[in-house]
Amino acid sequence: MASFPPNPRSVEDIFKNFAARRSAVLYALTRDVDDFFSQCDPDKDNLCLYGHPDERWEVTLPAEDVPPEIPEPVLGINFARDGMEKRDWLSLVAMHTDSWLLAVAFYFGAQLNRNERNRLFSMINELPTIYEIASERKPSRERPIVNVGNKSMTNAKKDNQVLGNPRMHENYEEDENEDEDEGEDEDDESNTICGSCGGNYNESEFWIACDICERWFHGKCVKITPAKAQSIKTYKCPYCSHKAHKKVKG
Repeated sequence: MASFPPNPRSVEDIFKNFAARRSAVLYALTRDVDDFFSQCDPDKDNLCLYGHPDERWEVTLPAEDVPPEIPEPVLGINFARDGMEKRDWLSLVAMHTDSWLLAVAFYFGAQLNRNERNRLFSMINELPTIYEIASERKPSRERPIVNVGNKSMTNAKKDNQVLGNPRMHENYEEDENEDEDEGEDEDDESNTICGSCGGNYNESEFWIACDICERWFHGKCVKITPAKAQSIKTYKCPYCSHKAHKKVKG
């Protein structure tokens, strides 16, 4: 497990802290949802959902320190559990959790300058929200890239998929806008972020994208090798596989 500085100050360290906490609460609301649901007993005191930098989630009482060391999650998520449909309750917790994650990130980033804050928010904003995943909603702004699979790039003129690299190049006609189009493609590639760990695109690493939600992942984060990817006709990421498994069980 990667270690993180207790008080991250650089944009990169703050984002890594954010991504780890985000992964933790995603586990609670997707993979471990039954366990999470059972721990939110309405008969207990005010409970909070915490995501820790080591990717552990925890349902527990709020911090006793006043003021707390860092911003606290919303209080009393357990009280509404049995008064709402389960899906609606999970969506409500997800919305509050998104707000908390942003609060923690910008608490650590209080001393960043304007450009650094903008870069931090841009990195965070490239990831789907907890609410979008928990409520199974598509992000409102889809990225113009899809996956190493059977789909072609959005608005692409020709399929051209490359294993081991999340780039998808279009065969543009040679015209006066060619250089500008290539520049935009490079920007998209550099802004690509792993949907699991939140790491930035690196052309030296193998990447794969989900055929369902269209998010990119490091192969190592989802335990897919280039050789294994070649035998996969339709790839489902861990989050989409979990949703499909829930529907089958239901």
